Amino acid sequence: MHGIDQQKTAAIEIITVLQRAGHEAFLAGGCVRDELLDRPPKDYDVATSAPPDAVEGLFPKTLAIGKAFGVIAVICGDTTIEVATFRKEVGSRDGRHPDAIEFCAAKEDALRRDFTINGMFQDPLNDKLYDYVGGLEDLEQKRIAAIGNPRERFKEDHLRMLRALRFAHTLEFAIEGNTDDAIKELAPRIKRVSAERIEQELTRTLTESRKPGDALRHLYQCGLLEQILPEMIPMIGQEQPPQFHPEGDVFEHTVLMLNLMKEAPETPAYTPRELAFTVLLHDVGKPQTARIGKGTDGKPRIRFDGHADVSAKMAEQILVRLKFPTRERRHIVDAIRGHMRFMDIQNMRNATLRRMIGAETFDLELELHRLDCLGSHAMLDNYDFLQSYLEGMTNEPIMPEPWINGHDLIAMNIREGQLIGRILREAYDAQMENRFQDRAELLDWIRATHGAGG
Repeated sequence: MHGIDQQKTAAIEIITVLQRAGHEAFLAGGCVRDELLDRPPKDYDVATSAPPDAVEGLFPKTLAIGKAFGVIAVICGDTTIEVATFRKEVGSRDGRHPDAIEFCAAKEDALRRDFTINGMFQDPLNDKLYDYVGGLEDLEQKRIAAIGNPRERFKEDHLRMLRALRFAHTLEFAIEGNTDDAIKELAPRIKRVSAERIEQELTRTLTESRKPGDALRHLYQCGLLEQILPEMIPMIGQEQPPQFHPEGDVFEHTVLMLNLMKEAPETPAYTPRELAFTVLLHDVGKPQTARIGKGTDGKPRIRFDGHADVSAKMAEQILVRLKFPTRERRHIVDAIRGHMRFMDIQNMRNATLRRMIGAETFDLELELHRLDCLGSHAMLDNYDFLQSYLEGMTNEPIMPEPWINGHDLIAMNIREGQLIGRILREAYDAQMENRFQDRAELLDWIRATHGAGG
């Protein structure tokens, strides 16, 4: 049985126990929405009239993960289900947590939730839907609407503004007018939310949306992008040479690339988050480096010399601010820093090309290059060249074991550290370029070149 099926089975078992004990108990929130949409839920939550002490008393294994807020985790075998007592929330001075909670009836609990499509309950034992907020109609109309007064809902938890956009673009729904107006009005408050929560919501929007580029454009239109990624605003309206970028400005180029990500092959070489943020930030330094220079034809054109390095430095700062893990941050920054190298690959020395292909981030860089081309001039000559090159290397390692090492050079009476390093690099390049048949020939060349005895 798959994990999500186990969760559903466990949730229904919990509801059965609660109802037999005389309590109301329903499936709640996103799982109800997703089942009505015939989408696989990510998890299952239970809402009940039973107070936390009663929930703990009915099940042998529980964790009081949020007992002060009425939430008890019930452990069923390998599965853990959150069981929340119906509650209403009072006040929210920090824009995240309620100042206090009060236990209540199901209808009042529904009224304190974020959006109508997330405010429904389902009784799986009696196959009955409880919809106190008009969620079913909004599902049918493909509409994201806050429950009650949208300004109040967003003041209670500012992150709900980003969640509204995520739901709109993962479900391909429209945001209802009053809800949209409230987001535009309250957008600056998103800066009060922790960086970790913003990153999690932004990541889900970019990796789960049907068209992440459209979601990015929507973030700008509603005023949230300026608050969470102000470095991207100068990309809007930044012109590019039309012969290379017929699609338009730097921002539009990024939008197109993000929308093309869904066609990216699945690979264990990088995470969806790494690809999304690499695409998102790969040209963020272009506005800072824009100038009028000469093209290869000698005519004036816009140039962005050095923009890859500037973009990498800016990406580093943004990812640190968003509290990205060090390893993922390094992958993204390295891929951005190297993304212009693909222009020269057909003229690279064999050793340089193999070092590039052997890099830890090569698969990420290659996919960035493919999307970069498809989101602009659509010429895939260099991508196709690399694919052919890789096919030709299937029977040998890209980065072979070096034939010689420092001990070999010391045995030749070469002892100066910098010289040893330089010779080892030259020797490894020569080996990868097949300039010598074997280790013996390579050693003879070093002796002849560097006058080493031994």
